[in-house]
Amino acid sequence: MSRLLALLDLATGDAEDTWIGAASGPEGKRSYGGQFMAQSLAAAWRTVDSDRAPTNMHLQFLRGGEAGDPVEYTVSKVFDGRTAAGRRVDARQGGRLLTTATVSFAIDLPGPEHGSRTSLPQDPDALESTGPAGPAPSMPLDEIDIRIADEGDGDEFVRRFWWRTTAALPDDPRLHTLVAVYVTDVYMIDPALRVHGHSMMARTHRSGTTDSSIWFHRPVRADEWNLLETTSPAAARGRGVVTGSLIRADGVIASTLVQEGLIAERD
Repeated sequence: MSRLLALLDLATGDAEDTWIGAASGPEGKRSYGGQFMAQSLAAAWRTVDSDRAPTNMHLQFLRGGEAGDPVEYTVSKVFDGRTAAGRRVDARQGGRLLTTATVSFAIDLPGPEHGSRTSLPQDPDALESTGPAGPAPSMPLDEIDIRIADEGDGDEFVRRFWWRTTAALPDDPRLHTLVAVYVTDVYMIDPALRVHGHSMMARTHRSGTTDSSIWFHRPVRADEWNLLETTSPAAARGRGVVTGSLIRADGVIASTLVQEGLIAERD
């Protein structure tokens, strides 16, 4: 099994509705935020009926985690209705609460639909493989093809982050969603710094995600090209906000994302 798939394949914990997420490694490094997002969603998803897919997820990062240690996820069943369900997921290492998330699930219902692009700005196959916009030692980067094509500067800065997996994935829609959640957290807060001519790569500021939200609209294929297009509308008080759209290669907007992160000056 690939490292990426192993990270998303949770083990059953000792208590009811408790799951164990594998360590991302290496020891001594900080855990990657997308790991908590994807593993929290995977844990919550295991406790709802099979006809219900996630509609939104909101996660707060309270403390940093150790990449070399496994993570325990406890799921609380907040609500179970006729067409929808709600879950809370707390992530811990050594008894310390690291993240807390809420996830909503619902069955598909008929209704009006919109949200697609008639054209996309680049052909990702024509771009060079860049990797992430900063060091990411706790990610299996050899299984993810990332190609970044930024545009503009200052208030007009736009990050265009193309990605797909190179690892073979089974034909399971749930798994493709989990991979998308995992990948799209890669330095997503960076555009808030880039507006001001800084970057997470340069490490000129204290930076890191404090809150992340995703609204799920349509399914994705993680082994096909997807575009995460993000901008930063505002920053103040040492924190910045980034908003984005996850767009499939056919132009359909699969998810909407919002992230808040620390971008404070160093002492």
